[in-house]
Amino acid sequence: MATAASPAPPAAPPSESKLRGVQPLRAGEGHSYLWRKLHSLSGIIPIGAFLVEHIVSNFETVNGPLSYAKQVLFLNSLPLVRVLEWTFIFIPLAFHAIYGLFIAIRGRVNVNVYPWASNWMYLSQRITGIIAFLYIIQHVWRQRFSGVSLPEHPGAAFAKVQHELSNPWMLAIYVIAMIATTWHFSYGIWLFAAKWGITPGDKARKKFGYVCAVVGIALCLMGLTSIYAVVTAPPAPEDVMPEQPGITLLKPSTPPPNSTNPQQPGEVR
Repeated sequence: MATAASPAPPAAPPSESKLRGVQPLRAGEGHSYLWRKLHSLSGIIPIGAFLVEHIVSNFETVNGPLSYAKQVLFLNSLPLVRVLEWTFIFIPLAFHAIYGLFIAIRGRVNVNVYPWASNWMYLSQRITGIIAFLYIIQHVWRQRFSGVSLPEHPGAAFAKVQHELSNPWMLAIYVIAMIATTWHFSYGIWLFAAKWGITPGDKARKKFGYVCAVVGIALCLMGLTSIYAVVTAPPAPEDVMPEQPGITLLKPSTPPPNSTNPQQPGEVR
């Protein structure tokens, strides 16, 4: 005897299916897939690597102006440093920031309707990205292209930063930007690992989330410590390395016996 088939469950209304929250692991659709993959990758390599190096280098401020100046001198003495700077810092940073703004503008945030953790994380990633973008623009302009040129005068690096942080508003901007940037980077690592299949499964992602949190907190504390060291240090000289890099031969005040007179080569005093 034939029996009537049980009716299929009603499909979810279109409005409900579209408002189920932002999926943080979404890699993009259609032609945007590649761009989103590159955007995720650029946030780790090379931008993330540069951020770690930058925070570690700035940590030299705790050792005083001269140690910090030597670090700036070392970085600017690398071979093809300007090519490396544009190839691995400025151009990837511009791509990551501009495409990130494009994603943020097109993305839909509905934490007021669905206050899920993934939605809040999505929103925080966009907000911190915008803060980091605006901060980096002014920071690069003021420290790299405005005022005294640090590549030519590395000894002025500490005094230049110290002068900038003497403004309470700039100090507040630095602190907020440091927290926002390290948060954006640490959560970006988690997203990168999830999107690229490095951490498959909720259990692996949860464990890796703790690792990312530790990395972000450590970088943030290092950055804030560097800021504190600059603010609390005594006023630094305008240039702790006024001499240009090179070898300086000191002339003795009294020539030793039987030495050649430098004014009259060949004659012996």
